[in-house]
Amino acid sequence: MPRKVTPYKDSELGKKEQVTKMFDTISKNYDSLNRVISFGIDIKWRKKVVEILRKEQPDSILDIATGTGDLAIALVNTGAKKIIGLDISPGMLAVGKEKVKDKNLDNNIEMVVGDSENLVFDDNSFDAVTVSFGVRNFETLEIGMSEILRVLKPNGFLVILETSVPTKTPYKQGYKLYTKYILPLIGKLFSKDDSAYGYLSESASVFPYGENFNNILREIGFIDVTNKPQTFGVASIYIAKKADS
Repeated sequence: MPRKVTPYKDSELGKKEQVTKMFDTISKNYDSLNRVISFGIDIKWRKKVVEILRKEQPDSILDIATGTGDLAIALVNTGAKKIIGLDISPGMLAVGKEKVKDKNLDNNIEMVVGDSENLVFDDNSFDAVTVSFGVRNFETLEIGMSEILRVLKPNGFLVILETSVPTKTPYKQGYKLYTKYILPLIGKLFSKDDSAYGYLSESASVFPYGENFNNILREIGFIDVTNKPQTFGVASIYIAKKADS
């Protein structure tokens, strides 16, 4: 089990409540700051998630930790008739709802407040589930993954986009310098929350990426688990399936 990292070291709140508070605080700046921090490459990564799912032609998709809805909006290009974007932060969802409205996608996308570790949906509800930069924020990773497996239909697909840590020189050293010093500094300069981007980099560093995460998914019950490192290994796309009943 990965070491638990929380946004606010001195807070008596649980991780879930702290994460909600943090994202509510940074929600207005989140999109623009994300583009700066990732140099815009996160858009390319999300397009790859869409390409993977487009081949499977899902009718229904649940996008967990949808945030401001970037992936949920992009998933319209899969042809799915029903997309639900779920997030624990009302502040992030408020921004996402405006984006959905501006793009006239209200009939395609529903944005709802919800807990990824206690999903309100019935068993076998969705053809696909996606998570973009959200699983490292789960309070208990295994519970969140089990809930995803439960709501997936038999033969349904899980696609996760998450940060990882490069293993090759010089990318490994460059990544450590960037996440430890530069990323928190950018966040401090442009965000209302001094702790937020320090937490985001620290939580990425302790996340069990690569084969370690693949093994967690297998233990939960997913099959055909693979991962695809992106951009020198600074992110990974994980693909898994639910068995046929």
